[in-house]
Amino acid sequence: MKITELFERGEFVVSAEVGPPKGIHIEHLLEEAKTYLGGITAVNVTDNQSSVMRLGSLATCKALLDEGLTPIFQLTCRDRNRIALQSDLLSAAMLGIENVLLLTGDHTKLGDHP
Repeated sequence: MKITELFERGEFVVSAEVGPPKGIHIEHLLEEAKTYLGGITAVNVTDNQSSVMRLGSLATCKALLDEGLTPIFQLTCRDRNRIALQSDLLSAAMLGIENVLLLTGDHTKLGDHP
């Protein structure tokens, strides 16, 4: 479901944010998302928030989508050039992820790899 279609219809949209873990085990995140976020419109998945390395937003979005939730793929340009950004957007489209939030990203001085 595209969030923009809901906006155009004047519907009330509620989203919540999740941050992927520092690792590949996301079963806990998926269970919590299904339990606590099942009634909201969409789940915004952060992209290495606070410049801290984590599991990618794209992979997490696909896992949430597979669980029946509507993900919003957060994509920051901080760590990517134009080719990488375009590739990630194409990948999201191929995986069926319809909602994207584009951001500059937090400055790397904030993170664990300044």
